[in-house]
Amino acid sequence: METQQVRTCFTLTFTQEQYLHSKSYVEDMKKHPQRVYWTGKQGKTDEELIMEQIAHRILSGFYNNESFRAARHIIGMESVTTS
Repeated sequence: METQQVRTCFTLTFTQEQYLHSKSYVEDMKKHPQRVYWTGKQGKTDEELIMEQIAHRILSGFYNNESFRAARHIIGMESVTTS
């Protein structure tokens, strides 16, 4: 079976409320260093973790049950297919 890769870059907007919520989430995760959340996140700054959490929540909403709300925050997407 042949597989392909797609590299996608999203341009997102977010509110101060979303930022603070994600910051709180990251702070809470620091209390639980054994959680699967930390897989692949070693060495990242708090700001990187917060931005990843914001993107995760927006894109999860887009693909799950809050597509209209999430779509307001997605202002651009670029994709490149590689083999």
